Amino acid sequence: MPARNILSTLPYAAAIIFSLSAPAAFAAGEETDATKPPETTETTTVCTDGKIWDAEKKECAEAAAPATPVQSTDTAAECKDGKVFDKDKKECVDPPKSGFNDDQLYKAAREFAYAGQYDHAIHVLELASNQDDPRILNYLGYANRKAGRMDIGMQYYRRAIANDANYILARSYMGQALVEQGDVDGAKVQLVEIRDRGGENTWAYRSLLQSLNGYGTY
Repeated sequence: MPARNILSTLPYAAAIIFSLSAPAAFAAGEETDATKPPETTETTTVCTDGKIWDAEKKECAEAAAPATPVQSTDTAAECKDGKVFDKDKKECVDPPKSGFNDDQLYKAAREFAYAGQYDHAIHVLELASNQDDPRILNYLGYANRKAGRMDIGMQYYRRAIANDANYILARSYMGQALVEQGDVDGAKVQLVEIRDRGGENTWAYRSLLQSLNGYGTY
């Protein structure tokens, strides 16, 4: 069914939904890695047991958050050039480089999720320092939903959208979850939201439209 026919079945009020919220972190309708499935990397083709590929070291590493910075003290304040004070060595040293930043954790979690490694994805996402990041919330929703925890997944989708109303990928996944639950009207509302936010030519829109037309869900 063409997109216009799907949309024509929506109530008029839903068809004119728009947002007056503050500018979001993601450009509405932007076709980037944030709005389509990830490409596979060594994280899922080489690494095992939930490890993440460290591109710099060219090896698989344990998923870990960035090392916690040393709290400033009178002695530590004397360190220069970004060094930190090691209480055991009683000298300034280079800060530890172990762990991954939030962007690296997010990318690895997306890949785990699409590879069906949902528990690994959730573990990695929970290591992120910013648990209010819509990307983190969205994939916590995706991984939990795919693992069979639909109610938990929906809660995360709603939180992601509450934090960034223009994050159309979260709207797409939530719409597909609604299709799975038989709430077709609710899914159509999300399709209109994506369209009205400039996302009609994105994967987020196309995948939800396909789900509404009976081609399965992501």
